[in-house]
Amino acid sequence: MHAISPEALTKALSDAQPPLVLDVRRAAARTKSGRQITGAVWRDPALWLDWKDEIAQRAPVVLYCAHGQEISQALTTALQVLGARAVFLDGGFAAWEAGGGTCEPLQPTA
Repeated sequence: MHAISPEALTKALSDAQPPLVLDVRRAAARTKSGRQITGAVWRDPALWLDWKDEIAQRAPVVLYCAHGQEISQALTTALQVLGARAVFLDGGFAAWEAGGGTCEPLQPTA
């Protein structure tokens, strides 16, 4: 399982082909924060079986949860088993915000 630092993600987002950034925070945590990483797409982690195949076909993918622990790590592992080039954001959304990463108000869910 691999992690990406907030600094490395900032750099990757400026690449010609930036990664898909996937917000996998629980709905309550997401709503409470009111913000997301700029350009991120939210997927309900409880429904991962419904969206795993779509995401596994995309590369690369960076997943983040609130603190970069259980949810994002478990889903990263599952997507890697399916063949995805997936990593999780080390420290999650908390580390991203603390490091001054760009955020935006929550976007409508898919």
